[in-house]
Amino acid sequence: MDYEFSDKPVTPWGGMLQMKRMIDKSGISQKLNEIGLPESRNNNRIPAIDIIEAFWVSVWIGAFRFSHTSIVRVDETLKKIFGWQRVASTTTYTRFFRKFTWQDNTKIFKEIQQWFFRQLQFNNYTIDVDSSVMSRYGEQEGSKVGYNPRKKGRASHHPLFAFVADLRMVANCWLRSGDTSSSNNCIQFLEETFDILKDKTIGLFRADSDFCSEKIFAFLEIRHIPYVIAGRMHALIQQKIKDIKGWAVIDKGIWILEFQYQAKGWSQERRVIVIRQSVGLRPKASGKKLKLFDDSVYYENYRYHCFITKQALPAQQIWEQYKGRADAENRIQELKQDFGAEGFCMDSFYATEAAMRMVMLAYNLMALYRLFSQQTAKLQRLSSLRLNCFAVGSWIVKKGKKTILKMSVPVKRRQWFDGLFGNIQRTELPLSLSF
Repeated sequence: MDYEFSDKPVTPWGGMLQMKRMIDKSGISQKLNEIGLPESRNNNRIPAIDIIEAFWVSVWIGAFRFSHTSIVRVDETLKKIFGWQRVASTTTYTRFFRKFTWQDNTKIFKEIQQWFFRQLQFNNYTIDVDSSVMSRYGEQEGSKVGYNPRKKGRASHHPLFAFVADLRMVANCWLRSGDTSSSNNCIQFLEETFDILKDKTIGLFRADSDFCSEKIFAFLEIRHIPYVIAGRMHALIQQKIKDIKGWAVIDKGIWILEFQYQAKGWSQERRVIVIRQSVGLRPKASGKKLKLFDDSVYYENYRYHCFITKQALPAQQIWEQYKGRADAENRIQELKQDFGAEGFCMDSFYATEAAMRMVMLAYNLMALYRLFSQQTAKLQRLSSLRLNCFAVGSWIVKKGKKTILKMSVPVKRRQWFDGLFGNIQRTELPLSLSF
């Protein structure tokens, strides 16, 4: 087979017309303009909202670095779909994000997230808080050597995330220095997160053992927020587990018990739920060995978890509540692997944070697209949506005064695509959701 070149502008991403319609339907671009974005004073500047939209599209179609965004810049059909006169270059993106200061990040992203979640009517939601490690290479500001389980000794950033578990959306995120502990600045972060989601009732707060501290317990208890937080297996907790008898069987190879406990520094006693799993019966059992147990039967054959709570629910139900927190790890993994959350790094700390938080907006818009178009409880990751919904060879034609996007779709899939566009067209904001 021979080949030839053509000047005809064709895009492999014709399905992005769905995202254009969803962005217009949501009104997020207009809201960002109202909030006010850092703008260049150059008379030849590209509008800030065009830079942001092009950045989102770059992320959605697979860009992991600023250098990857050039794929959008050379796509004339995508430019026409979104109505951009010009598309930013790599240096334009980095100059734009370097204009963001700490004050800009706090004001802009807090306001847009408040507005975004007001468009979604829901209540009694579950919020998951977790941290992650993003390895860095070079001399980026805030990149420090700290806890890095995969690349020990490598400098990193240590961002903090809050997720609305029921919607699989990001409520808030902060970038932090790599040598920061997981719970550092957590109270200020939670105050901002709860302010973003104000007028909605928190049904449950979940976090891992890195957030097991008196200040976080007290912060939640004052606000009467139900919580379940993984506990740390200190020597006193281990001794308590060793001394107490009466494990209750809840499944094959799984036992549960509970007791009241007040650690040093705690203002009051709290309820501790302990799960024990048999390694022999459940080879994939997670948890920790209790090193205090010198009896090899207890040490080698079982794994233990413990959870702290003030709820009065049955112990097994508390455990069931906590197990759902594992989905936060999936969200972080998706942000890194599908959205390139750790890839848009610059020498300026607040520029990197602005880019990361802009990726979070791209993530939430994609989650909103799932609600708009898919209208199903089944979760499809961006990598699947990219192939199934967005990767459509397309070109633009004129019919009289109408501009039409011609999409190369097999006959048997056309009805399905019509359904996606129809769902977006019929959905209105604010959107009422129930869990």
